[in-house]
Amino acid sequence: MSDIEIARAASKKPIQEIGAKLGIPTEHLLPYGHDKAKVSADFIKSVSGNKNGHLVLVTAINPTPAGEGKTTTTVGLGDGLNRIGKKAAICIREASLGPNFGMKGGAAGGGYAQVVPMEDMNLHFTGDFHAITSAHSLLAAMIDNHIYWGNEQDIDVRRVAWRRVVDMNDRALRSINCSLGGVANGFPRETGFDITVASEVMAILCLAADLKDLQRRLGDMIIAYRRDRSPVYCRDVKADGAMTVLLKDAMQPNLVQTLENNPAFVHGGPFANIAHGCNSVVATTTALKIADYVVTEAGFGADLGAEKFFDIKCRKAGLKPEAVVIVATVRAMKMNGGVKKDDLGTENVDAVKKGCANLGRHIENVKQFGVPAVVAINHFVSDTDAEVAAVKEYVASQGSEAVLCKHWAHGSAGIEDLAKKVVEIVEGKSAQFAPLYPDEMGLFAKIETIAKRIYRADEVIADKKIRDQLKQWEEQGYGNLPVCMAKTQYSFSTDPNLRGAPTGHTLPVREVRLSAGAGFVVAICGEIMTMPGLPRVPAAETIRINDDGLVEGLF
Repeated sequence: MSDIEIARAASKKPIQEIGAKLGIPTEHLLPYGHDKAKVSADFIKSVSGNKNGHLVLVTAINPTPAGEGKTTTTVGLGDGLNRIGKKAAICIREASLGPNFGMKGGAAGGGYAQVVPMEDMNLHFTGDFHAITSAHSLLAAMIDNHIYWGNEQDIDVRRVAWRRVVDMNDRALRSINCSLGGVANGFPRETGFDITVASEVMAILCLAADLKDLQRRLGDMIIAYRRDRSPVYCRDVKADGAMTVLLKDAMQPNLVQTLENNPAFVHGGPFANIAHGCNSVVATTTALKIADYVVTEAGFGADLGAEKFFDIKCRKAGLKPEAVVIVATVRAMKMNGGVKKDDLGTENVDAVKKGCANLGRHIENVKQFGVPAVVAINHFVSDTDAEVAAVKEYVASQGSEAVLCKHWAHGSAGIEDLAKKVVEIVEGKSAQFAPLYPDEMGLFAKIETIAKRIYRADEVIADKKIRDQLKQWEEQGYGNLPVCMAKTQYSFSTDPNLRGAPTGHTLPVREVRLSAGAGFVVAICGEIMTMPGLPRVPAAETIRINDDGLVEGLF
């Protein structure tokens, strides 16, 4: 059966029963239908004094067209921990419509390790992304309106930094001219659209502790500059209050369930190669107060997702992860070893061994943060015993352990070994988590630290204007912020075709952006796009409603 057929056949329980597993009273669940609900701010506040459970991060090798199954493993591990008697919850991101209708597909797991309702989660869900788009668009409208009605803040129209967003892959909107058509329509200028998940509003929602913190962060956003180069903030055009009102419900985490009726929080979804790529702090911290184990994931490979999870999310929220699971597949090892996608079904132990260098780099990197790592080999039917053995042998040589996982085919029963290993690591209390760099390090030095220690680049190159911009932000008091690297997810380098574990490459920083409200500086490296385009054959072409009124084509 396909993922969507398995999801549709699920025996779901009323969401109140799922909430009860975590001690959430019915009156604190705000239902969206029978199978999903938001958890009230009052409940979240009421459990804030509880002791934290154990936090486990699931990350992966660099993604390949062969597929790795990170979300599938996250869901499977949550089910597996519940199966062996632990009170566990899962925290994952919401899906963006753009990738759903483009190339990447859905984001609810796969096979018998899924979160449901699958169709709702991959479409409008509870409206969070629409709220973020609306709040972002309100600010964009208020900026142009402020300029139109006299420009009291003396905004330099050439230096409006706030772009617009839409939750769709639409390359035609990357660069546009607005306010055309004469005096009545305002002052013409160049602008453009990013995808909603790249919005600073999304990053803020995912890092804010509560509504008060949300409004403060929204007010802190830099939206434009004056002729004297001084920043204009969101609060200067009085948009922060109304934006918070639009985000009031979106700020509350969403509770759903796995196929095995275990609790899953699905909330927020900043892009991992553009933004910080983690689900919301409020969902993670709430789960930690009411579950013994919380399994969460970070976007794309560990070089992007795990690094940002550690250096941005954990730093800002005071989180202390105790174990890391690095997801790998035999198929992906073969691709990193030079095998073409069409030939992945043929046994090739030498290619597996060659491709393991990518996995080894990620193991080394994770250990730099002081957190023990275990490798999950996400099993495919084409994997041979010799190929699996080669991965296990390699991982053992790196001082870690690889566990074969069959959760896609067998649900929690197929991942018990990994669940037991994670518990063993956590109970061994060997984690000594620390971010990669201190707050007080200079901004360019932080970029260099990530480039050299995580990507193994020899140097970082950036124009003088970029270096000067970073120095200026330091002088304005932003030097203690972490950096958020925007680069391709397919390689440690900025060349998406450079697989394996490259060294000796150069990291070019093309642009830097200050996300003062979210609390990080974005370094855009190489040819990364903040507005993706659709592929030649987008998934949207095969998505439809069938004769039974059911959605087909979502995957």
